[in-house]
Amino acid sequence: MALITTLSILLFMQCISEPGKVEEELAVFIDSLEKDVIPLSTELNIVWHKANISGNEEAFKKAAELQIKLAGIYSGKERFNQLQTIKEKDSIDNELLKRQLDLLYNKFLGNQADPLLLEEIIQAETALEKKYTGFRASIEGDQYTDNQLENILKKSTDKSALKKAWLASKVIGDEVAEDVVKLVKLRNKLARELGFTNYHEMSLKLSEQDPEDVLSLFNELDELTGETFAEVKKEIDQYLAGRYNVKIKELRPWHYQNRFFQEAPEIFNVDVDKYYKNKDIVAISRDYYEGIGLPVDDILKNSDLFEKEGKNQHAYCTDIDRKGDVRILANIQSNGNWMNTMLHELGHGVYSKYNDPELPYFLRTHAHAFTTEAIANMFGRLYSNPEWIIENTGNDEDETEELENEMEELEDDLHANLRVGQLVFSRWCQVMYRFEKQLYENPDQDLNALWRDLVENYQLLRQPEGRNNPDWAAKVHIALYPCYYHNYLLGELLASQLVSYIGSEILMSEDPYYDNFSNNPGIGDYLQEYVFYPGASYHWNEMIENATGEPLTSSYYAEQFIE
Repeated sequence: MALITTLSILLFMQCISEPGKVEEELAVFIDSLEKDVIPLSTELNIVWHKANISGNEEAFKKAAELQIKLAGIYSGKERFNQLQTIKEKDSIDNELLKRQLDLLYNKFLGNQADPLLLEEIIQAETALEKKYTGFRASIEGDQYTDNQLENILKKSTDKSALKKAWLASKVIGDEVAEDVVKLVKLRNKLARELGFTNYHEMSLKLSEQDPEDVLSLFNELDELTGETFAEVKKEIDQYLAGRYNVKIKELRPWHYQNRFFQEAPEIFNVDVDKYYKNKDIVAISRDYYEGIGLPVDDILKNSDLFEKEGKNQHAYCTDIDRKGDVRILANIQSNGNWMNTMLHELGHGVYSKYNDPELPYFLRTHAHAFTTEAIANMFGRLYSNPEWIIENTGNDEDETEELENEMEELEDDLHANLRVGQLVFSRWCQVMYRFEKQLYENPDQDLNALWRDLVENYQLLRQPEGRNNPDWAAKVHIALYPCYYHNYLLGELLASQLVSYIGSEILMSEDPYYDNFSNNPGIGDYLQEYVFYPGASYHWNEMIENATGEPLTSSYYAEQFIE
C-alpha cells in the first residue's frame, strides 16, 4: 500500500514538473533563436529598403545574401526537430510561449526544404525584384514612370495616347513572365517536399488560413457583389463611352483610367484630386494621425517619400527592427491617389509602431497580414470622405466655408464613388485570388488565356482582339508577393467591421460609415489597446472577436457597400 502511494506521489510530481521543464526548454530555444534572428533580420530589412530606394545592384545582391542566411536559420534541421518534439509533447501552458511555438513551428516548417532550393528561390526573387524596380515604360522612345502612366490613363481623352500608355505598362510582363513561371515551379517544388499539394495551399495553411474557408468566402463575395457590380459596370461603360466618344462595345482596358481596372474610374461629378492639388500630403497625414492620438513624426522622418531615379515606383511600409524603426517608401504627388496611399501606409506604420514593446520579439508584429491591411484600408478610405476633406486639408476660414458648401452638394457622389471603388476592387481581387490559385495548381496551362478569361468573367472587361501577351506578369504581386493578394479583400471586410464598431461604440455615431474619424484620440486609444498592443499574441480571429465582439464577418462590408 505504501509502495503504491509513493509511486502515485512520484507520478503526480512528474506530471507537475514535466510541463515546467518543457516550457523552460522552449524559452531557452526562443532566446537562442532571437540572438541569431534579430540582428540578421534587422540588417536585412535595412539593406532591402536601401536597395528599393536606390535600385543599386550591389544592395540587391547583399539583400539576397542576408535573406539566404536568414532562411538558413529557419531551415536548420536540429532546431526544427527540437521544436517538433516540444510541440508533440503538447504540455505548454503559458499562453505566450504556446503562441510563439505555433508561429515558429509554421515558420520552420515552411523552410524545411533543400537549402540549395531555398537559395535558388531567393536568388530568383531578387533578380525579379531588380527587374521590376528598374523598369520604366517607354512610349515612342521616351521613358515614363508609373505615376506618369497613371496620369495619362486617368486624365487623357486621347484614345491613341491611352492605348499606348496601357500597352507600354504591360511590357514588363513580356520581360519577366518566363522567369515568374520558373519561380512558381520552384516554389511548388518546395511545397511538395514539405508534404503540401502546391505553394498556394502551403502559404495559406502556414499563415493560419484554411484554403477551403478562403475559397468559400470568395465564392460568397462573388455572389454578393456579382449582380450589383454588373449594374455599376453598365453605368461606368455608359459614362466612359461618352467621355471617349466610342461605342460601349469598343471600350477596352485602356479606357478604364488605370492599368488594371482595380480602382473606380471617375464617373461622378467629383474630382478628388483637386482637393489635394498643391497640398502638402505629408503634413496632412502627420496632422491627421496626431489628431487621433497616433503620432507618426518618427516614421515620416525615417521614410523616403518622393520620386527619384532607380527607385521602386510603388509604396510600402516596413518594420525594420520591431522596436519602433518603421519606414515608408513612397513616390508622393499632390493628388487623391497619394493621399489615399499615405493614409494607407501610415496605417501599417502605426500598427507596427504601437505594438506592445514588452511582447516577445516573435509576437511583436500584426496578428495576421490581413489585419494590418484592414487598418491601412480603413484609414486609406478617408481620403474621399467629404467631412474628412473639410477637416484635414488645411484651409483658411473663407476656403473652409466655400469647401463646406461644395461638399454639401458633392456628398452623395463622393460616397457613391467610394462604394463603386469597393465593388471594382472586390472584383479585381477575385481575378487575382483565382489566378494565383490556378497558377500554382497548374503553371503549365495557358496562363494568358486564364488571365483573359478571369478578367472578362469577373471584371467584365473586353480584352484587345488578338492580344496574347502575359499581362498577368505585369502585376508585381504575382511574382514577388505570392499568395497574398486575397488578404487585401479580407482586410476590406475587417475594415468595415472596425469602422462599424468604432463609429457605434467609441464615437457614438448615428451613421458610422459616414463618420470622418478625425480629431478624436479615443480612436487611437481603442486601436492601441485592442488591435496594435496585442501584436500576434492571439490567433487573428480571436483578436478580432476581442476587438469587435464577433469573429470576422462579411456582413458589415455588405451593409456598407452592397445592400
